[in-house]
Amino acid sequence: MKTFSPKPEHISHQWFLVDAHNKILGRLAAQIAHRLRGKHKPEFAPHIDNGDYIVVVNCEQIKVTGNKQEQKKYYRHSGYVGGLKETTLKTLLEKKPAEVLIHAVRGMLPKNRLGRAMLKKLKVYAGPEHQHIAQQPIPLSLPY
Repeated sequence: MKTFSPKPEHISHQWFLVDAHNKILGRLAAQIAHRLRGKHKPEFAPHIDNGDYIVVVNCEQIKVTGNKQEQKKYYRHSGYVGGLKETTLKTLLEKKPAEVLIHAVRGMLPKNRLGRAMLKKLKVYAGPEHQHIAQQPIPLSLPY
């Protein structure tokens, strides 16, 4: 019996719509990363991008537990001496709520070309409106 290996031409990508209203950030990000990788499919292969497209709406209403709003910090560096900038989760949720979820999902995907290709299939919107009506995304109810 030969080992089955899916070919890129046999892979179909579906579109799903996720409502992030009152969802916990880490749990939602883990489930989205699982779907983006395609691990929910029986023909999963770690070297092929066979995940689905995920459209997330209402990202501004995402929840976090504990004191993460004030204590969790995001760091970035400009490349210059003394150029380390830090932002708290609270300010990032106020300014760019979609970036919070993208950052969380990015950390759960592979750190290579394949992971970057998977991340491109994630579409995140702060409000209830999205631009992917033509793709007819299927509403996806996640358990957490």
